[in-house]
Amino acid sequence: MTKKNLAYLHGIPKASGDLRSEYADFKVFELLPFSPSGEGEHLFIHIRKTGANTVYVARQLAKYFGVKENLVGYAGLKDRFAVTEQWFGVHVPGKKVYDLSDCEIDGVEILSYQRHNKKLKTGALLGNRFELLLRNVTDINDVKARWKHVEQHGVPNYFGEQRFGFEGGNIDKAKALFAGVKVKDKKKRSIYLSAARSFIFNELVHQRIEDETFNEIQQGDVCMLAGSQSVFIVDDKTEELAQRLVENDIDLTASMWGAGDLMTQGEVEQFESKMLSLFPELCAGLAKFGLKQERRRMRLNVAQSKIDVRDNNVLLTFVLPAGAYATTVLREVINYQDVSERHPIQE
Repeated sequence: MTKKNLAYLHGIPKASGDLRSEYADFKVFELLPFSPSGEGEHLFIHIRKTGANTVYVARQLAKYFGVKENLVGYAGLKDRFAVTEQWFGVHVPGKKVYDLSDCEIDGVEILSYQRHNKKLKTGALLGNRFELLLRNVTDINDVKARWKHVEQHGVPNYFGEQRFGFEGGNIDKAKALFAGVKVKDKKKRSIYLSAARSFIFNELVHQRIEDETFNEIQQGDVCMLAGSQSVFIVDDKTEELAQRLVENDIDLTASMWGAGDLMTQGEVEQFESKMLSLFPELCAGLAKFGLKQERRRMRLNVAQSKIDVRDNNVLLTFVLPAGAYATTVLREVINYQDVSERHPIQE
């Protein structure tokens, strides 16, 4: 499903506006859970990139250091039509002291670099801070009112459109993969598998909103503790659990499909099984390729949020945990037109 036909938690926004009219309208700042130690086999490089693809930057760094591309790591992919600050890690054993003043990559500014004793792995993030400028906003009051709702109640934790590729093409490629088409590139194969899994998750969350059970704990639900991946099954829904959900101490979850039995029980298990039966080829394919049952929060909460209004422009600032999408937040606030879709982009 696209941003247009997935269910809204707070209803369809009234306002419209333009997103990414310029690179600087979409800023992302990566938040690592640690600081480089200053010694070790890996050189951590903090960069600011403008209009550049994360994979492209990684390839250019591999060329500069004369290493294979798989020896350059990054915690996560960042938006291309944006100004983003993120870390790259290059495996360079030895004690050579590097001077990167001659490292020139289009659209890239090197902010700092330091050695570290561990590889920078995908997903090694606390989260990201976003600064998003919306231009030509038509109904400022509606945006401000909806932003308060988002701050208080969160949004559905949908995977964003970028996960599914142009016009959802990654789902078709996943189906082809499951039908036997060979995909030698491990990264592409991983992208297709993630797209299929994310599509199913989005469908489950969408239906919980449609059924008006998104914010309602049911017996047999699987809840996740705040600030943790620890989960537990609801044996008996109580007022205490309902209050903990309101206070964001726990979150309801939906299946990230893979091999094995669903964790949910009773009517909730029946609901998820019925929904999953609608996508037999995706479910069978994900299990065949070795993915295991996991759970993901259905609700996404923003942190350190702020809204600034100047004339008919709105600046939204907020922090999201790793694996969350800023556009998922935006769709609950405004009907935005991504202007970057009309611009040529770098390959």
